[in-house]
Amino acid sequence: MNAPVTLPDHRTGTVESGDVTIFYRHFGARPPDSGAGTPMIVLHGQSYFSYDWIGIADELARGPAGGREIVAMDMRGFGSSGWSPSEAYKVQDFAADVLAVADSLGWDRFVLAGHSMGGRNATYTASAYPGRVEKLILIDYAPTNAKAGSMRVMNQSVDMPESFSGLDEALRYFGLDPATVDARKRARFAAYLGTFGGNYTVSRDPYFREVFRKARDEGIKPDHGADLWDCLGRVACPILALRGRQSDMFAPETAEKVRAANANVTLTEVEGGHNIPGDNPAGLIAALRPFLAGRTADA
Repeated sequence: MNAPVTLPDHRTGTVESGDVTIFYRHFGARPPDSGAGTPMIVLHGQSYFSYDWIGIADELARGPAGGREIVAMDMRGFGSSGWSPSEAYKVQDFAADVLAVADSLGWDRFVLAGHSMGGRNATYTASAYPGRVEKLILIDYAPTNAKAGSMRVMNQSVDMPESFSGLDEALRYFGLDPATVDARKRARFAAYLGTFGGNYTVSRDPYFREVFRKARDEGIKPDHGADLWDCLGRVACPILALRGRQSDMFAPETAEKVRAANANVTLTEVEGGHNIPGDNPAGLIAALRPFLAGRTADA
């Protein structure tokens, strides 16, 4: 039997935004005159959620130079946040959620980081609300995805069973042996799955599966609500774009296009695939700290 996994201490909270309740995890503290850095909001990717950021957020919140408050959100339709009954999942809706969380915490300005799909929503938010976002961090995100990675994610989302009989069956589906799986991975999947409509399934609105199904089987491209290349070009704050060196979603040639799209972009490669936070958390933290501290250099 695996021993219980102990997670870093943090607070949790919720805020109402439009037709959903947004859940978030809150790390660090910012006492008056503490010298702590600008607070930071993190948006996860399509196959992830705030749980995946606990270790990284805790590490960044604790220092080394005074630390900072960090919030990792479950985006609408994911994790412990609500599913939109009106299927309001455009970038404008996600941006409103970011501002609702920031406003509830009294944050006039913040650093905004987004991984994958979270990068899309972060890009729009930074472009639409330049007075609120001090710095933008894009983690293996570009407005155009590489074909191989897109098909991999699309097939995973569409072909995944609609429900599982329990955690062990889900682990087997994701290629893990329930008898030998690492305790942390088991805890992660236990948090990632929940009961919705009587079915034990991934904590994600089925809306997103249907979007992928229509794209794959009917050729209907999703409407995210904005031209993301245009949004990237209009971002006025410093931008750190991190590409996983082994990523199948963010192609090298697209990285050059991202760099050319905005003079504020600093482009850095980090060892790892598309899931940099999971593949190489130490490398991600090492890449983020100089940028957060105000030092930037292309790599």
